[in-house]
Amino acid sequence: MNTAKQRVGPATQAVLDDGIDPLTPQSPRASLLATLAQLHPSRLRRTPPLPLEVRAPLEYVGLLRDPVWGSADGLDLGGRPVALVPGFLAGDASLGPLTDWLRRADCRTSSAGIRFNVSCSTVLIDRIERRIELLAERTGRRVVVVGQSRGGVLARGVAVRRPDLVEAIVTLGSPHIDPLAIHPLVLLQVVAIGALGSAGVPGFFGSTCFNGECCERFREEALGPFPNDVRFVSAYSKTDGVVDWRSCVAEGAENVEIGGTHFGMALNPAAYRTLARVLNDLEAPEPQQQAAAA
Repeated sequence: MNTAKQRVGPATQAVLDDGIDPLTPQSPRASLLATLAQLHPSRLRRTPPLPLEVRAPLEYVGLLRDPVWGSADGLDLGGRPVALVPGFLAGDASLGPLTDWLRRADCRTSSAGIRFNVSCSTVLIDRIERRIELLAERTGRRVVVVGQSRGGVLARGVAVRRPDLVEAIVTLGSPHIDPLAIHPLVLLQVVAIGALGSAGVPGFFGSTCFNGECCERFREEALGPFPNDVRFVSAYSKTDGVVDWRSCVAEGAENVEIGGTHFGMALNPAAYRTLARVLNDLEAPEPQQQAAAA
């Protein structure tokens, strides 16, 4: 029996049954071929509606007009630490409006230190872990991690690795079940970047990151069992034009449907309301934690 299949749940098992095992190391050539194999016809029958992504700028306008944007000034979250992780091809600046909203709600925020999210997953999750550890030390509290798209997959990985540091994760349009359940045009970008990384271009992930040894631990963390003492909320949209929304419905998570686009997920008023609810629901810090954060 394939030991990798014993480490995942039934939904992820369906991905393995497609014939591509994300937990088994392969050669660079085999890994690249495995990625290209995701363009098979059965996947194209559920292609995300990419043209709908043109609505993303309108979502920002809608956010600024929505009461939830101004509501941050009335929230008092007591300095709760929140780390933010951007999506594929994006950087920390893409989460600027969300960061501003969280700070107005009296949260202590930390970026992921990512300018362009195309690096090896192992490199990124190690960096995120260090930043979360530092934020937890400064505040004396476990951290809430918010990740968009690929950033949410990384957030899940660090929560599995360090549940002692992470209190909750909120992911926005993140393909937890099948990381390559994305629009074929976006998948071609993934393959192109993988080819650059495999050719030795620094700062880019390589094809072996999908099935090679360098990211084997990360794949186990991203697909393996989730800790019971960490809250997991996965927000998804059935009109997501980049990620197949079915892949965002994660095992062990509170799956929340919100409308809108993939690119505008971090500008979606429904996402802000979901995050506000999660942050308010979390327990207040113990007195000794408050003293440590002072």
